[in-house]
Amino acid sequence: MQDNNSTYKIIPPPIESGSVYYFTTKSGVQYEVRFGRKQNNILNTSIVFGVLNEEFDGDEYCMTNRFEVYKVMSTIAAIVRRYIELHQKINCYEFTGEPTEKEMGNDGRIRLRLYNRYLPRIFDESWGIKKEHNKTIVSK
Repeated sequence: MQDNNSTYKIIPPPIESGSVYYFTTKSGVQYEVRFGRKQNNILNTSIVFGVLNEEFDGDEYCMTNRFEVYKVMSTIAAIVRRYIELHQKINCYEFTGEPTEKEMGNDGRIRLRLYNRYLPRIFDESWGIKKEHNKTIVSK
């Protein structure tokens, strides 16, 4: 996948149908975007993304405050669109603001609102969007 003005250069998985993508921002923050199939239904997928840099002490959900959020989200949206193209049978995607509901503080709510703002850039009107506590479920 190639870089353009609205996204960072995306490093796809070695096998095109793989489930882990990477990119690095201009400031050097490294991100991982991971797609995980649900055990009880392989057509349902969780989307998890976060920071890999050690300077953030392993907190993949941290706020980096590098003023790159829009380009980061555009890059993540491009990755999700590509994954959807390659996995057309998937009928449900789940985004989570924080790993657990008890950790769902203000940062998690802000993060989930941000994710939700980008959903129309990823999914067309054939997908339904349902919000539940600390997650958003997009399904056909």
